[in-house]
This record gives sequence, C-alpha cells and structure tokens, in this order.
Amino acid sequence: MNLLEASLVLILALFALLGLGVYVGLALLLVGLLALTLYTTAPLGPNLATALWTATSGWSLAALPLFVWMGEILYRSRLAQGLFQGLAPLLSRLPGGLLHVNVVASALFAAVIGSSAATTATVGRFTLPELLRRGYPKPLALGSLAGAGTLGFLIPPSVIMIVYGVMAEVSVARLFMAGVVPGVVLTLLFMLMVALLALRHRGSLPKEPSRPLRETLLGLLKVAPVLLLILMVLGSIYLGVATPTEAAAIGVVGALLLATLGRELSPSLLWESLLGAVRTTSMIGLILAGAGVLTLAMGFTGIPRALAAWAVEAGITPLALILALSLVYIVLGWFLDGISIVVLTISVILPVVKAIGVDPLWFGVYLVIMVELAQITPPVGFNLFVLQSLTGEDLVRIARYSLPFMGVLLLMVALLVAFPELATWLPRTMTGG
Repeated sequence: MNLLEASLVLILALFALLGLGVYVGLALLLVGLLALTLYTTAPLGPNLATALWTATSGWSLAALPLFVWMGEILYRSRLAQGLFQGLAPLLSRLPGGLLHVNVVASALFAAVIGSSAATTATVGRFTLPELLRRGYPKPLALGSLAGAGTLGFLIPPSVIMIVYGVMAEVSVARLFMAGVVPGVVLTLLFMLMVALLALRHRGSLPKEPSRPLRETLLGLLKVAPVLLLILMVLGSIYLGVATPTEAAAIGVVGALLLATLGRELSPSLLWESLLGAVRTTSMIGLILAGAGVLTLAMGFTGIPRALAAWAVEAGITPLALILALSLVYIVLGWFLDGISIVVLTISVILPVVKAIGVDPLWFGVYLVIMVELAQITPPVGFNLFVLQSLTGEDLVRIARYSLPFMGVLLLMVALLVAFPELATWLPRTMTGG
C-alpha cells in the first residue's frame, strides 16, 4: 500500500464530504470505513463496533454532559446581569472602564460554563446593551467580547479539554490544572489590549463617575456566587476531593441551587437546559464516535506511525513542528469549529508530537489556544456568529473589530512556546509529577 496515495485519497474524501454538507461526525466515520475497506484487511463489523463503543464509553467522558448542563442552566439564568453590576464598580477606574467587564466576566463564566460560544452569549446578553447604552464605541465593545469569549475553552472546566483528554488519553484533571495559569495570563493580556485600545480612543470613551466604597463592596457580594461555584467545582478537583466527573455533578447541583436562590428555577428553565445539554452532548458524541472509527482505521493503515517515523528521521524540531501546525490550525479554523478541529487532527498529529518529544499535556493547552483563535476567525468563527445574532452587526465588521484580540492569542502561543512551564508548572506542583 502506498501510504502517500492513501493519505491523499482519504483527505480528499473527507473534504469532499464536508464540502457536501455532511455532518462532521458522519464524515469522519465514513472516511474511517473507507480506509478500513480500501487499505486494510481488518474485519469491518467487529472493528466498527469496538471503535464506536470505545470512543463513547469512557468514564472521563461522563463529565461532558454534566458540565454542558451546568452551562445551560447558568446561560438561562440572570447571573450574568448580577455579575455586570458587581464588576462595574470594581473595574470602572481602569483605562477602558467597563470594557474590562467583558474580559473579567468572560473569565469568570468560562470557569463555570466550559464553552466559548456559551460564554460569549451569556456575557454578551447583558454587557453589550449596557456598554452601548453608556456610549462605549461599538468596535471596542464587540471586539473585546469576541476575544474574551474564547476564554471559555481555556479556563477549566473546558469541553474541549475533556474531548482532547479522552482522545489523547491524558488526565482531564491535569489538563484542567494546566489551563489555569495560561488562562489567567491570557485574561491579563486581553485586559492590557483593552487598556491600550482605550488609550488610543480615549476621546470617544465615556467618563465613568467615581463610585463610593460601599458600592464597591456590594459589587464584591454580587460576584460572590460565581466565585463560590468556581471554588466548588475546580477546588474539589485540585484538592483531590472529586474526579472531574464528580466535580461536574457538584457543579450542576450548585447551578441549580443558584437558580433556586435567584428565584429563577422553573419547569421551563429545567426543561430547556436539559434539551440544550442533550443537543450539545449528542453533537459532540457523534463527532467523537466518527473520530473513534477514523482513529482505529488510521492505526490499521499505519499512516500515523509512518508520519512519526519520518518526522524523527528528518530531524524535525519541536519548534518547527509547532510553527507548521500553527499554520495548519489557522487554515482549518477558517472552515471548521473547535471540536471538529481537535478530533480531525489528533489521531494523526499526536503520534508525531510524542515521537519528537513534545509533552502531550503542554500540547493540549497549545491546541486549545489555537482552537480559541478559530472561534474568532472568519468565515466560520462561532463567536462571530454569536455576536452577529446578538447585535445584527455585519459578520465581516465584527471580525475586523476582533483583529487585535487575534493578535493577543498568537502572542499567547508564542509565550507558551517560550515558557512551557506556564502549562506544566501547576499540574506538576499539584500532583507531584
């Protein structure tokens, strides 16, 4: 079998199916079946059954629907409104004023929702009308939210990290730990960009009135429920009290409790949040099932092993590989959503990554940041579509507003390459290895 020819045929088949509008999960499954049929002698039925079961039955994967449900509950509550009111007096004195609420609120909601698009939508529903009403320039309001909304994938708990952890056989708890420091650094970089843009447009920004100390302290109380939920979910994981799946269950209970205390829990909220969680989980499950079949087929064909051996023999350095992959992921981000990018590439790329000595834990954080970039890259940037639905603004214009924050994400990748300890220090410290 000519591996180069087989690779080209399978790549063309995949993009042909995607171009025809076939669901990503089904496209991956069909290409996997094609590979098994044309390029291996492996029995189709037993291997298909094994791949589908293995890809969708892991215990770590049980955390996925629970974290998604927690996010759906919070998305439908008015917690974000209280968060805006609480953060406003704390951040109004910074250069850029209340634009920083977009960033900090997105970071806080990222720590309880786990999804970039859901973070953008939840925060945007309350911050954008208020910012525009107060006279903040639309380009800064939309751009900062588009960029900050991507934190939903990096700051744990993260749906993308769960998917990567299951596929790459990396501890989800360690991945969550690895995302904390880069998430904090990226949040600060976003705030720095907001401040720089605000200084550039200082003449068009409204002047925020000075607020009394009492109002600032009351603001802290309004932020407390989200901080408490973060402490319950992530604290239980980092202290070793709960697994990610158990922490997800704690998060659902906490979200329901907050909705109850806020007098928002109703049969309709419960039903709509459950339906939303089922839809999202089913979509991800189909993608994972298709990716499982494709991964098994790739193993039988030997393409990943051959690619890894070639990379080692050619003396490709980790830096050269990361630069090349960054270009590939940027291009894929033009056409695919984040989860699809991960499952589409991981079965082929990960053996190469391991072969040349790149830490899979570090690579997971790097991959999440590249996926975040895809969230604000047109024409298929999910955060851009979310903001378009919220504001009715032209998609191209929103993408242009987001350009400075795309630069921040690329800077974060550069920092992660230069200082890999940003991702590896906390897991090593917390777990002793």
